Amino acid sequence: MLMAGPVNAQDWTAGAVARAVEGPTHEALITLMVRSETKLTPFETDGCSGGLSNAWQVLASHFPDFAEAHQSLPPWEGCCVTHDRAYHNAGKAVSAEASFEARWVADQALKTCVIATGTDRVDDLALLYNVNADQIRAAYDSIAEAMFLAVRFGGAPCSGLKWRWGYGYPSCSAQEIASKP
Repeated sequence: MLMAGPVNAQDWTAGAVARAVEGPTHEALITLMVRSETKLTPFETDGCSGGLSNAWQVLASHFPDFAEAHQSLPPWEGCCVTHDRAYHNAGKAVSAEASFEARWVADQALKTCVIATGTDRVDDLALLYNVNADQIRAAYDSIAEAMFLAVRFGGAPCSGLKWRWGYGYPSCSAQEIASKP
């Protein structure tokens, strides 16, 4: 389908455009999930995907002052693990629409959690870096928005990526599911 005019970020991530693009993959995932032979694997997490947790650990191991101020894992890693739990089992969705909505809610919750982590740390970080609290809040808002966009664009179901929506189920594709009886 060809669309005329600009597409704003809200349309792309949660609106009609996202539903049109993701719809077949949510349908494929739900079809796979309801098959009797399909089993959910045990939950696993890599912390914050895309190498974020791993890179943070490397940085902390090489820079003791960084590790002292920020620990050896991202301060928002708990947000990522909670997000991974929802992604693992596709939010326990039972329909394609419920799957889309559950993913949207999980991604919004990740963003909100990262911002809340910054709010909890704002005074200490402002003092540490000799900046005002609004600068810390802006930094966390930017981090949260970047993470949100990354999961929206890179976490769709049936993508073949290890961090996809429904990653606890076998990999799928809309084409494969449609061709099976």
